[in-house]
Amino acid sequence: MEKAGFGAGDAACNMLFNPITMFLSFFYTDIFGLTPAIVATMFLVVRCIDAIFDPLYGAFIDKTKSRHGTYRPWMILFAIPFAISCMVMFYTPDISGTAKVIYAFVTYLVLSILYSCVNVPYCSLATRLSADLKERVSMQKFRFVGAGLASIFCTLTLLPLVNYLGGGDRQLGFFYVVSIFGFIALILFFFCFTSTTERVKPQHEQEESIISSFKKICHNDQWFVCMALMFLDCMPSFIRGAASIYFAKYVLGFGDGVATIFLAASIVANIVGAGITDYLTNIWCKVTVYKGVKLTCIVLSMLLLVIPSDNLFMIWTVFIVLSVIHQIATPIIWSFISDVDDYGEYKLHQRASGLCASGNLFTLKVALGVGGALVGMVLSLSGYEANVETQSSGAIDGIYALMTWIPAIFYFITFATTHYLYKLNRTNMQMINNALFAKA
Repeated sequence: MEKAGFGAGDAACNMLFNPITMFLSFFYTDIFGLTPAIVATMFLVVRCIDAIFDPLYGAFIDKTKSRHGTYRPWMILFAIPFAISCMVMFYTPDISGTAKVIYAFVTYLVLSILYSCVNVPYCSLATRLSADLKERVSMQKFRFVGAGLASIFCTLTLLPLVNYLGGGDRQLGFFYVVSIFGFIALILFFFCFTSTTERVKPQHEQEESIISSFKKICHNDQWFVCMALMFLDCMPSFIRGAASIYFAKYVLGFGDGVATIFLAASIVANIVGAGITDYLTNIWCKVTVYKGVKLTCIVLSMLLLVIPSDNLFMIWTVFIVLSVIHQIATPIIWSFISDVDDYGEYKLHQRASGLCASGNLFTLKVALGVGGALVGMVLSLSGYEANVETQSSGAIDGIYALMTWIPAIFYFITFATTHYLYKLNRTNMQMINNALFAKA
């Protein structure tokens, strides 16, 4: 039940974050009425503010002491403001010109900050639920199964509900649907709060200032490696995720309905991948499994490149298998954060769960920005044209690159970084775990 509650927390985040990542650009340009240039600038500015806010907030909440724990109070405190901010952001007021731009910027900025206020403590919570190395992977499995279920629900229902509830008014429809999703998210956040317990306590007194915490964690070499791995791990997801709709439409020739099924199938495959992660890590060291996943993804990515585009069965099969294998690594990379936190306390006598989690969320957001920019750059350089019946051979090559060999390059760099720089394998973590918790 506690694992299900922890998974509900990420399901809650994705009930609102999924519409943001998948539909916000479309909402701003086609419904709210902003130009693409304004939207791109707004996203970039807010990302820069995020980059400053997240680590500071993570270091700040690490100092919290309450009867409800260190991180759970912050998550539930900001859950309602976060849900309301999503509703306000997807509301279209009767204004125009500069006022509309200011409204969009302010509401998106507030939403981004409040999302961090909820998500940083939620991600930090994983380090406090269990000191058991196997249970940490299992918890992350439940988390990403919950996230996947919420994502597929939003993907399949959002646009149909917008049309139904809006009665032809898409501005009103988006507001109504996001309001419903926000209410569901609040229920899931409350379930997460009430069903989880922060049972892992720091083994050393921690009275450092925020500045001291930053200085000390800079001596945690594995924190930097873990942040680099988070960036590298996310890049294939964001690149292939953004390119999949182009691949389905222009390479495979799918209409909107079949393309939606194609994308939804990959989410279902992701859920399966996350679901089998702990089975594999119970047999082998999770670092070994992680590296094996990356090598397998390289092979599958390149296989997708050489299959003829008219062999839909083989393409669909390889794409689904790749989606399953790829997602096996996701619970593992997020469990690395807890191990890095243990390593920091073992080496530096500092447990900084919020700072560890916020550092990885920062690199995730950087990957989101870099991945989006890379997709746009490749499409532009390859000659992609929007809203045409067929694309040029150069544009098709660009789409293939985004689906195959570009992600394969990041898979290889991730494997090499893990193999040569990440040292918190099963043997070393068992030694650290015994040293920290044997007497606890």
